[in-house]
Amino acid sequence: MSTQKNIIVTGTSKGIGLEIVKILSGMGHRVLALSRNEKPLLDLNLNAVNALAFDITREENYPILEDFIKNEFDSRVDILINNAGKLLHEKFTAIALADFKAVYEANVYGPVLMMQKCIPHMPDTGHVVNISSIGGVQGSVKFAGLSAYSSSKAALINLTELLAEEYKEKGPSFNVLALGAVQTEMLEAAFPGLKAPVTAEQMGAYIADFALRGQQLYNGKLLQVGKSTP
Repeated sequence: MSTQKNIIVTGTSKGIGLEIVKILSGMGHRVLALSRNEKPLLDLNLNAVNALAFDITREENYPILEDFIKNEFDSRVDILINNAGKLLHEKFTAIALADFKAVYEANVYGPVLMMQKCIPHMPDTGHVVNISSIGGVQGSVKFAGLSAYSSSKAALINLTELLAEEYKEKGPSFNVLALGAVQTEMLEAAFPGLKAPVTAEQMGAYIADFALRGQQLYNGKLLQVGKSTP
C-alpha cells in the first residue's frame, strides 16, 4: 500500500503554513494548499502540490474544495492541518464587534467548515491537526491586546477535544498544537521587535511530522509546542 498521503493545509501563503507544504511535498505527499494568496506557492512549483486561492471563512467557496477532494484526491483526505489564523492586537474596548467576529471567523468558524467538509472523506486512521496558541491555554500567561485572538484559540482547543470524543469510535483522530513564539510576520505584528527562539522552518517541520504520525499515540490531546511565550 502506498505511503503517499492526501493532505490539506490552510494558511499557506507564508510563515509556518508555507514551510509545512514545502516539507510535505519534499516527502512525496500530495498536498492541497489553501490560502487567500496562492501565488507564493505557485511560484515555487512544488511537486504534487495544488495551491488554490481560498478564503476558509466564506461558505460559498466550499463546493470548490468538495470538487477537488472528489476529483483529485479520489474522495480521500488523510490529514487536515488547520493552520490559517487571524491576529488582532488592540485594546479590548477599542475593538469593533465586526473585527472581533472576523477573528472568530478565521480562527474558529473557518476550521469548523473545513472539518465538516473533510471528515466524511477521512479514514479511521485520518488525522486532524488544529493549530492554536499557548495564549489560548487555560492558566497560561496572557497578554494585553490579544483578547480576540487568544480567546478564539481557546475555543479551537476545546472544540478539538470535543470532536475527539465524538469520533473516538470510528475516527479520525483530532489533536491541537498550542504554539509558543515563532518568528513569523504574525508575531512581528503583535510584538514588534521581539525575536523568537524558533523559526517558521523549525515549527513547520515539527507540525508536518506530528501530522503524519501523532495520531498513533494521541487523540483529543493539547500539546504545547514552544520554547517561550507569547
